[in-house]
Amino acid sequence: MTEGTFCLVLHSHLPWLAHHGAWPVGEEWLYQAWAHSYLPVVDLLERFAAEGREDVLTLGVTPVLAAQLDDPYCLRGLHDWLGDWQLRAHGASPRLPDLAAREHRASRWALERFEARWRHGFSPLLRPLVDGRVVELLGGPAAHPFQPLLDPAVRAFSLRTGLADTRLRVGRAPEGIWAPECAYAPGLEQGYAAAGVRRFLVDGPSLRGDTAAARPVGGSDVLCFGRDLEVTYRVWSPRVGYPGDPAYRDFHTYDHPSGLKPSRVTGVHVAPQDKKPYDPLAAAAAVRRHAADFVDTVVGRLRALRERHGRPSLVVAAYDTELYGHWWHEGPAWLEAVLRALPAAGVGVTTLRGAVEAGHVGDPVEIHPSSWGAGKDWHVWNGPQVADLVDLNAGVQRELLGLDLSGATRDPVADQAVREALLALSSDWAFMVTKDSAADYARYRAKAHADRFAELAALLRRGRGRARAAELRRVDGPFGHLDARGLA
Repeated sequence: MTEGTFCLVLHSHLPWLAHHGAWPVGEEWLYQAWAHSYLPVVDLLERFAAEGREDVLTLGVTPVLAAQLDDPYCLRGLHDWLGDWQLRAHGASPRLPDLAAREHRASRWALERFEARWRHGFSPLLRPLVDGRVVELLGGPAAHPFQPLLDPAVRAFSLRTGLADTRLRVGRAPEGIWAPECAYAPGLEQGYAAAGVRRFLVDGPSLRGDTAAARPVGGSDVLCFGRDLEVTYRVWSPRVGYPGDPAYRDFHTYDHPSGLKPSRVTGVHVAPQDKKPYDPLAAAAAVRRHAADFVDTVVGRLRALRERHGRPSLVVAAYDTELYGHWWHEGPAWLEAVLRALPAAGVGVTTLRGAVEAGHVGDPVEIHPSSWGAGKDWHVWNGPQVADLVDLNAGVQRELLGLDLSGATRDPVADQAVREALLALSSDWAFMVTKDSAADYARYRAKAHADRFAELAALLRRGRGRARAAELRRVDGPFGHLDARGLA
């Protein structure tokens, strides 16, 4: 490989959705992402594994998502959802025969794939990909909190709980994490080092755009990698990107009787009823065009960096996994085309671990408070629009740290109280409110978990609550290994 090194990082995450509504947000969100992103992306990785490929990409899987992908209730729910997808395709056949045929084939593939490979959950599929070095796995804190706004004790407990959860599922704790929202505050690296984390992600502006190598942070040995936005935004940015091409399937336009998506993007300002029918051949041509463009962009960026630094350099592009298939229907096909074309263009494709092994480590750096949110600061999670959630979270943490959790044995009431507190502190709720994306649902979820925590905390102080804790555990049950005494 002569041009340099490329790392693709996929961040897989959804908040805890099981038992919390169905449509339009709730479990439907989980099942759509599972069917359209997680199944095809894992299938792609398994095919690469069968070819003997290693270090294909870096895969982040948050503990709260992994819990759902292994949960028997969610597994049964997805199976039902896939069957319903096939029935909806059959029902559309008289009105939309071409669309119905495509959707029948897609749903049949998904059903067969799920029944053959996924019936026991995600972890049995993920572990051989990790053990075989096909992917490097990134973990994270338990319920994906915005870490800079957490009390240090809560922050450390959440991270330990998340890493322990990943160890139980795949046999080893990950050496790297996806820092939730790529959020950083000075000193976080010390907590990472104490937990055994050796590398994490920040956004490119956190490093002032100098993302051509990993950098030790704040006097520690912990390395940060920055997203190269010049390359990353070629695919998807706040304003433009490949998925908006007129030939691709339109995410927002539905055939309402069937719930299927019959249209292509057509144009940004074209009304749904005026959009043209989806054409798979035109979409496939767009995939080839955009894959070639991305490879050219990576090669050009690596050549420019080599000229600037006098040595082969690194490009890290990072995206939500859910972009590939769920939001961008053609995304998995594009992903495979790119991962096959980059080595042929002289680019070394590897993981974050592989980049370190290849020597892409630069000088130490001090990082300012930052995130990958709008403005690259923290306002999405602590701005005036979410002041009520910030206050709610602060109150949850104060009461949590005031509990006596130092029992001689595990207490299921204490464990469930802590579990509800972690779910209340998820960064997703503030993000959804600030972005006005199902804001009412997000506020409801944050308040519901905070109320359940307060209820259990009151019962715990009176030495009661086992029946109520068991009832809530059946609804909010991730992290079964969680031991509240770790906060004592």
